[in-house]
Amino acid sequence: MAQKSEIEWTDATWNPVTGCTKVGPGCDNCYAERFAERWRGIVGHPYEQGFDLKLWPSRLEQPFLWKKPRMIFVNSMSDLFHKNIDRTFIDQVFDAMERADWHVYQVLTKRSSLMRNYVRARYSGGPVPRHIWLGVSVEDAAHTSRVEHLKGVNSEARFISFEPLLGRIEDVDLRGIAWAIVGGESGPGARPMQADWARRLRDICDRDDVAFFFKQWGGARPKSGGRLLDGEEWNGFPWQIVPKPILDALQPESV
Repeated sequence: MAQKSEIEWTDATWNPVTGCTKVGPGCDNCYAERFAERWRGIVGHPYEQGFDLKLWPSRLEQPFLWKKPRMIFVNSMSDLFHKNIDRTFIDQVFDAMERADWHVYQVLTKRSSLMRNYVRARYSGGPVPRHIWLGVSVEDAAHTSRVEHLKGVNSEARFISFEPLLGRIEDVDLRGIAWAIVGGESGPGARPMQADWARRLRDICDRDDVAFFFKQWGGARPKSGGRLLDGEEWNGFPWQIVPKPILDALQPESV
């Protein structure tokens, strides 16, 4: 499914895969699972199968329908590097991203070692194309190994989503990371984020020259707590890594 996104850090979502399984505490209250399971058993609905893993070959051409450059979050309703997704289908997704190269693609995973291994094999002769951004989710200090896996890919456009942030990350080396997104959990049973946790990551980003984006405090709904951290919005974005033709097209609307 490809559609305009309400996520603050992207323009649109593209889901050539839907459904997933849990791999850590950051998945406990998964918004995508909660949404998809509402439709389980509804014949003809895109989520008739609920949150079971499903590949959608028919959606591989969707980025070509958008002629104007966009920031596209890939698989907001899944994880492209789920162990049960065949490598040949991942190849087809990357083929589409490479061909429709007037967009920026934001690929986010919790399966960081699988992403690292795939990307190293696919781009063994050089760097990942600059319009394909690779990111990992890190919810607490116990999962910072994902950062090291991310650093193992040859890319200028590496980013991290610290959302939902579930604990203090005392120190992590973010040198070489372009962008960090920080946010609290939202939805039923949302676990609260402490201000000190967000401040610590903001300070680490400042130290390591990483663009810092504070997405939300979270709560019952995504906007329940607003977006202010210490009285201001933090909208850092790594414009310097956006390829120039795409940057020229995006700037009037996005900057």
